[in-house]
Amino acid sequence: MARAKAGQAEQPEDAPEKDFRALVLAVVRRIPKGKLASYGQVAALAGFPRRPRQVGMVLSGLPEGTKLPWHRVVNTQGYVPSRGRWWGAFEQIGRLRDEGIEVDDLGNLDLEAHRWRPRS
Repeated sequence: MARAKAGQAEQPEDAPEKDFRALVLAVVRRIPKGKLASYGQVAALAGFPRRPRQVGMVLSGLPEGTKLPWHRVVNTQGYVPSRGRWWGAFEQIGRLRDEGIEVDDLGNLDLEAHRWRPRS
């Protein structure tokens, strides 16, 4: 963690970007088949509760063909985001359907029915 300012406790939010990325990927790696997590949930589990958008940035930067289950991370509203990357949304929808998660053609799904609830 980066050094805190005088009078403030150290926060994970101050961690270097490399550590943030590694922590996010470690959380995503743990999401089991047939389960979902929101970007905000992944951020919180990684220790960065105010950085859900950055989780999306990390996942969007993964190399093609990665084994990481990035497709199990969705918007907190219960849909597959497609802004500016509809081809990725189609792939994500297909992967989720292959795991038995019902997703309509617009990317809407029931996040709560499939939400991953890790023990710790």
